[in-house]
Amino acid sequence: MNAIDELVRLCPPPSVPPPAVDWARAERALGVPLPADYKRLVETYGQGVFTETVWLLAPGAAEVDLDLVAQTAERDEILESLWDIGEERPEELGEPGARVVPWAYEEGSGAFLYWLARPDRHPDTWPVLYNEGRGPLWERHGPGCAAFLLGVLTGTAETSYFGYLYEVLKPAEHRFEPAAEAFGG
Repeated sequence: MNAIDELVRLCPPPSVPPPAVDWARAERALGVPLPADYKRLVETYGQGVFTETVWLLAPGAAEVDLDLVAQTAERDEILESLWDIGEERPEELGEPGARVVPWAYEEGSGAFLYWLARPDRHPDTWPVLYNEGRGPLWERHGPGCAAFLLGVLTGTAETSYFGYLYEVLKPAEHRFEPAAEAFGG
């Protein structure tokens, strides 16, 4: 069983399928191909929030805060300005053509989840990077956003973050809330 199948068992997707995504258009806009597990995750869930904690970005989302392409441009600008004033950037970004691409963010923390996109590596092998958002720290994880998300929800991810989920919410079961419901639409 793969990570998405396990996520579906742990946290059922919405009964109404999310809108189709024009992946070719999104990848052209981003300038990079996207990992297969991410595409399947978005096709299964759409944009929204897992267990009131992890907001999944999706291309073409109605809310700019959840649109993958818009957030990529915004995060690029924010990170560049921080790096220009001396905040430390992940060492791997010194590699020619390497960049970070956000795929999710943590509710209320300013933290983002990124892929470390490298032009010479297949997108399915890109590691996940967690940036604390309100500070310079980056945490590196293995490839697979779905596997990392599953680890976060089950408490098996080796991470120093997501304390609110683990220590405050302590969910007995997990839930995915589509953006339209979360925003009262």
